[in-house]
Amino acid sequence: MASLLENEVFMAYTTYAAVVTLKMMLMGPMTSYFRITRSSFSNEEDVLGKSPEEKKKCMKSHPDVERVKRCHQNDLENVIPFVVIGLLYAATSPELSSALLHFRLFAGARIFHTIAYICVLPQPSRALSWMLGMLVTFSMAYNVLTAAAYF
Repeated sequence: MASLLENEVFMAYTTYAAVVTLKMMLMGPMTSYFRITRSSFSNEEDVLGKSPEEKKKCMKSHPDVERVKRCHQNDLENVIPFVVIGLLYAATSPELSSALLHFRLFAGARIFHTIAYICVLPQPSRALSWMLGMLVTFSMAYNVLTAAAYF
């Protein structure tokens, strides 16, 4: 383990993997915030301090809550592959500058994607940030396959 902590590429990977994973994890509390502030719940037991009639009124969908949930789903579909492929990529001993470029582009793209999604920035801002993150992951996967393919 000590040798991994001396590997600059691995340290860069762990830093950026932690950043995007934490960002993804924060989408849960953000969903809760939007549920509470928009009085939009999916379970009656989540509505506290209200009468049964008021609870039923809170059992509704809200566009802001659905938007945050879609953003969170998109994170799950993109961050998890990045974490797996990024680890394999780091194991191929790429140049530090190339690894940093991949990791930073992905992290920046995902952070911007969340801002574009939650703040409803006009397209193609969100689509371009999604595409950049996806291209980075595909690039790392290509590098893994060319460096370590065993057929």
